[in-house]
Amino acid sequence: MSEIVVVYELDKSAATHSSPGTPSGEERHVRRVHAAPAAPGAPTATGPRTLCGRDTFAMETTRWKPSEHSGAPWYPAEYASVVCPDCDAVIET
Repeated sequence: MSEIVVVYELDKSAATHSSPGTPSGEERHVRRVHAAPAAPGAPTATGPRTLCGRDTFAMETTRWKPSEHSGAPWYPAEYASVVCPDCDAVIET
């Protein structure tokens, strides 16, 4: 599989978890963690859709790069409970 970019689907109504990379003082609740293919020619930019087919436009790109964490899951461990099962299934195949 080509490079993937991890993105957060944020809950606009609640603020309980702080997303890594969010400016201090701005806490946002991560509703779901998705994976998206990297944009062609831009390995740190996300493509238009996640692996499960959702639009990435309103999602927040994370600094987590699965390729830099050999042996670790594709997502940040602290968000294991909110990983998109469909994105995870695509990556596992």
